Amino acid sequence: MPRIEPLVPPYSPAVDQALRRWMPPGVPHEPLRLFRVLHRNPELASRMFALGAGLLGHGLLPAGDREFVIARVTARSGCAYEWGVHAATLAPAAGLGPELLRATADPDPAAAAAAAPLTGRQAALLAAVDELHDTARLSEPAWEALRAHYEDAQLLEFLVLAGWYRTIGYLANGLLLEEEPWAEPFPVAP
Repeated sequence: MPRIEPLVPPYSPAVDQALRRWMPPGVPHEPLRLFRVLHRNPELASRMFALGAGLLGHGLLPAGDREFVIARVTARSGCAYEWGVHAATLAPAAGLGPELLRATADPDPAAAAAAAPLTGRQAALLAAVDELHDTARLSEPAWEALRAHYEDAQLLEFLVLAGWYRTIGYLANGLLLEEEPWAEPFPVAP
């Protein structure tokens, strides 16, 4: 049971309109539990929408790289909720296959890299996400590995993206959100 219950229909007209803005057009699912909980505080939800929607819809990173980062950050944060939502929807649309998604959930970087063939960009992203997760810093080698693939504006976006989804992980985990019924189950280590 979540610590704060998500709103349930019928929504007020303002909340209904706001929730529809948060969901992509034509999505057959109810608004996400996370969004419905956030709308218990509409001002906070409104402020979060601007950054979240901007990262997903107007970012400079290629969609596949963005989703790879989100999958690794949420996996390292132990956030099965957000990992499963992206693994079921946005990650496949961005070209990430099941093997690569499962690899993002392996806590061992060497095993993750061995589980699925990684591009040079993906290897740099994996190492950088893991360093940020473990130390809240990036070493010079990790930074230079990213710089080989990205421009300054993309590097800034990468740092914000990784931090944003760490925040989302804190939020979903702290609320004890149940996974969406249609979400991809988080891989269980053998």
